Amino acid sequence: MRNLNRTKVPLYVIATFLFGIKTYIVYRFMFNIDLENSMQEIILIINPFVSAFLIFALSVWFKKQSRQMKFLRYTALIGTLIVFANLVFYRSFTDFITIPQLFQASNAADLGTSILTLIKPYDLLLFADVGIIWYLSRKSQDILAVDYPRSGKVFALAMSLVLLAGNFFLAEMERPQLFTRAFDREYLVKNIGLFNYHAYDIVINTKAKTQKVFADGNELPEIENYIDENIRSSKESELFGIAEGKNIIFINAESIQSFVINNDVNGQEITPFLNSLTEDEDTYYFKNFYHQTEQGKTSDSEFLVENSLYPLPRGAVFFTQGQNKFHAMPEMLEEKDYYSAVFHANNKSFWNRDQIYPNFGIDHFYGAEAYEVNESNSIGWGLKDKPFFEQSIKYLQSLEQPFYSKFITLTNHFPFELDEEDKSIEPYDSNSNTLNNFFPTVRYMDEAIEQFFSQLKDAGLYDNSIIVIMGDHYGISQNHNRAMSTYLGKEEITPYDHIQLQRVPFFVHIPGHGKGEVKSKIAGQIDVKPTLLHMAGIKTDNDIYFGNDLFHDGRKGYIALRNGDFISDEYISTNGICYDRETGEPLETDTGQNSSETKAENACDPITKKVEQELGYSDDLIYGDLFRFVDFK
Repeated sequence: MRNLNRTKVPLYVIATFLFGIKTYIVYRFMFNIDLENSMQEIILIINPFVSAFLIFALSVWFKKQSRQMKFLRYTALIGTLIVFANLVFYRSFTDFITIPQLFQASNAADLGTSILTLIKPYDLLLFADVGIIWYLSRKSQDILAVDYPRSGKVFALAMSLVLLAGNFFLAEMERPQLFTRAFDREYLVKNIGLFNYHAYDIVINTKAKTQKVFADGNELPEIENYIDENIRSSKESELFGIAEGKNIIFINAESIQSFVINNDVNGQEITPFLNSLTEDEDTYYFKNFYHQTEQGKTSDSEFLVENSLYPLPRGAVFFTQGQNKFHAMPEMLEEKDYYSAVFHANNKSFWNRDQIYPNFGIDHFYGAEAYEVNESNSIGWGLKDKPFFEQSIKYLQSLEQPFYSKFITLTNHFPFELDEEDKSIEPYDSNSNTLNNFFPTVRYMDEAIEQFFSQLKDAGLYDNSIIVIMGDHYGISQNHNRAMSTYLGKEEITPYDHIQLQRVPFFVHIPGHGKGEVKSKIAGQIDVKPTLLHMAGIKTDNDIYFGNDLFHDGRKGYIALRNGDFISDEYISTNGICYDRETGEPLETDTGQNSSETKAENACDPITKKVEQELGYSDDLIYGDLFRFVDFK
């Protein structure tokens, strides 16, 4: 303490140093931020100190020492809580919190043990600097406070802005068009820092909110022209009308990824039933089918399936635009007299389903109140999958046919808890309990789906139905790459490997069809709506959507991810790198004197531009609530 008194270092400078050091440690060692070169490392070191100085230096404008110290104390505490909240969120989703997600806090009550597993004892160390700042502000207020003249205060503010401008200049050098092409939140945090990212997010969210107010429908012709020229086809697919008059039973398989299909753990098959479907003559299996969800996860997958629109870059459509008008699949199926119902043993308010389902045209939602849930038949997020399907059959039998029904499973959800008596295979053995426990819960879900097929046959519903099974999103995040690389027998999980791990199973089972096969063409959740509507014999000539019928040959040839990455027939683009899709090798840079562009840019740039265009058009439709200006009838 005496040393600090002699140096008379202002507390706002000490706070900047302590908070900057802490934030950099979190960036570097707790967030899984990929650094590609030394410049990115330099920027990552600089930006936490720039952000901290910008905020803490505001304290010099308080004349009273007590208010100055109070500002520093509470600013350090609030800043640390923001860092901590993002860290916990990142451990689950490998992503950063956005403003719209703050309005999804009602979901936290349903997370239960999921949140507790994400909090580590050593997280308390994040508050060490807060304790130091708190102590110094009370014990050495007279020494550590400052009383600058107005010119000194202006200089402190000017210095803050100069440092911020320098940070932004370096960021723009490293990542040109960072703010205009900011689909990837990791790039923003890496280049401008967590707190500047949150400020940017507030601006973008405010802009999105005003977009609806000023929208007038004049945006639609350009979007429709793009769809007519690049998406829509006048030809009917080979399976058009094959499901007409039949029930459509859709199973939303929680958190399953394609790497488990036809794979084993500890010498045992992980998904024996789903494996059998890949060889079933009545089943189409799409082995290169990708989830395209963002922060809304399961709700995003539902939104993609029902609307063939992209989810939002921040938050979940189910929450932020739940009152919008849509032209969703259930509403269109009603043209063929389909009754629609969703089965999910969770609270109706979770993901705002009770508000948005009616806007999709869904007739009934069988939520938690429709099921008998007790300690013996539930775990983790709620009712286990086997009793869930068992209890659902009686409701399914009561529906007027034909019906469109969607079942959302729960058991295979992080943190992948399962009672010992329900485990048919042993957990994996790695440094990740999440990956270890993932395999038994996947097997349990596989058994539940097999059981459901038998129940459909016993109920007399099987023969007159088509059954669709789709993984809704990834289950294992990038935080477990080390364990995943061990399981897959790889030295490391590269960005290319990470994209390939976003594949999820997609099955279309048509009893008695006899022409099923494994499909290898690139596909995604954006394609489900036009595929199922065409199978039901419904034309989509006047609809607005961004997917293709999966049974149509003339498809656009790429799948866009929400962060701007894409997978095409030939290439995978991620983290600004263009890979050969078959080999996984980055395309080499052409350094010839006569070439001003790289080979990678030449290969990926045309699709990148279309991806950005599609994501932008989809956002315009949602943020502007543009369907309110369309008379689809």
